[in-house]
Amino acid sequence: MKEVLKIPLKATLYRHQQSACRFACERFGILPSETHSNGVALLMEMGCGKTITSIAIVGILYQYRHIRRILITAPLSILSVWEQEFARFAAFPYQLTVLKGSSTQKKEQLSKLHGNDLQIAVVNYESAWRLEKELLAFDADLIIADEAHKIKENRTAQSKAMRHLGDKSRYKLLLTGTLITNKELDVFSQYRFLNKEIFGTSFYAFRSRYFDMCGYGNHIPVFRKQMMDEFLQKLHSVAYRVTKAECLDLPQITEEIRTVELEPKAMKLYKQLEKECFAELAGSEISAVNVLTKMLRLSQMTGGYLKTMPEVSLLSAQQNWMLCPIFWTPCLQKKKKLVILARFVPELDGIQELLKRKQIGYASVRGGVSNRAEEIRRFQEDADCCVFVGQIAAAGLGITLTAASTMVFYSLDYSMSNFEQAKARIHRVSQTENCLYIYLTAKHTVDTKILRALRDKADLAKMLVDDYRNGSNPFQEGVWNANTEHV
Repeated sequence: MKEVLKIPLKATLYRHQQSACRFACERFGILPSETHSNGVALLMEMGCGKTITSIAIVGILYQYRHIRRILITAPLSILSVWEQEFARFAAFPYQLTVLKGSSTQKKEQLSKLHGNDLQIAVVNYESAWRLEKELLAFDADLIIADEAHKIKENRTAQSKAMRHLGDKSRYKLLLTGTLITNKELDVFSQYRFLNKEIFGTSFYAFRSRYFDMCGYGNHIPVFRKQMMDEFLQKLHSVAYRVTKAECLDLPQITEEIRTVELEPKAMKLYKQLEKECFAELAGSEISAVNVLTKMLRLSQMTGGYLKTMPEVSLLSAQQNWMLCPIFWTPCLQKKKKLVILARFVPELDGIQELLKRKQIGYASVRGGVSNRAEEIRRFQEDADCCVFVGQIAAAGLGITLTAASTMVFYSLDYSMSNFEQAKARIHRVSQTENCLYIYLTAKHTVDTKILRALRDKADLAKMLVDDYRNGSNPFQEGVWNANTEHV
């Protein structure tokens, strides 16, 4: 008979979250298990509740008197989420400080964390390596690395600092829904922090065992498929993995591609720019960075803004679509909320100006917004705040936007991780309605190619380079059968 875990929480966990807690307690030695580890990975897909599960594990460890000090590292944009979620769910005494300000101020804040309650310091990854000496002295019993794919690069200062901190800590939790964001090599640095016994301490020994070095100069690591079973066995020996499809009775997802047409003048300029970008490749090094840089100019143009071509500051196809009454009527009449995401700042400015003209209340999270928590709260709770306008890179992590069930991608960036994270903002715990994703793509432009790569989980940069080397124009649409709605 399984021992019943007493979880000091102000909420009832879902079954998969309870299973994750039990898995961690078994590996940590609190519950009987043949496998022990001082580090546990919660590989829970976005929307499955990694944060509340971690707080539950913290509460269990605290009531067993195994921990007194905790260090939480996370991307800067989601530090406040931890403060809010602890206040919302923790049913045990604690003192939590989000380290802010200059390095001197953060050191001072850290020095004041003492007392009988559980002491929790929350800091962003970029600051953690700069405060390594002070954080080592803080001597955390538990380190939680949130969105741990941020430490996937083995040689960065923040990855090295996390390893040093992890080697001293008694327990570690690694949280991510995207452990492998690009290639299997991503695993090493994260697991080196988590438990150095899994894949060892040498990156080169790890690479030699699981990869063949191929390509010109033997610089391209290619995973050995015959090692897959061993690789996965080690990976999952200390990891609890779950997807939304497996664990949650979440609403269904529908995706619509709204194909719009550039105005004749804009299309003429676009084709001119496309031709120039392709011609420029012939006289330069063909690399992923080079190709993506040129594609960036084309993406800016389809959105209606390109600084180097001021004559393109005309209404884009996407903007024309958003002016359509059909788009806004449900929002205005039924108070049905909407999330609109875009990549570029001028696009966000244009969307917000449109909302102001239509006198539609909105909240916004983008680079430079300091009161993120208040903007999110207003969208979630204020009935008059109908629209959330977000920059994909800034609004894709650690926030909940379930007051809406429709998300419009006005434009897309090229990151698969950003794309998946952004989509998970509305399709997660507490969502009660079916979710609709709308992608605005300009016909016969790079928009289609970008969306194809993201939806197929393909490497966009590799796709473009391969197209060029095969003799085709990487910036042209190509052939792709997809269900689209033409506007």
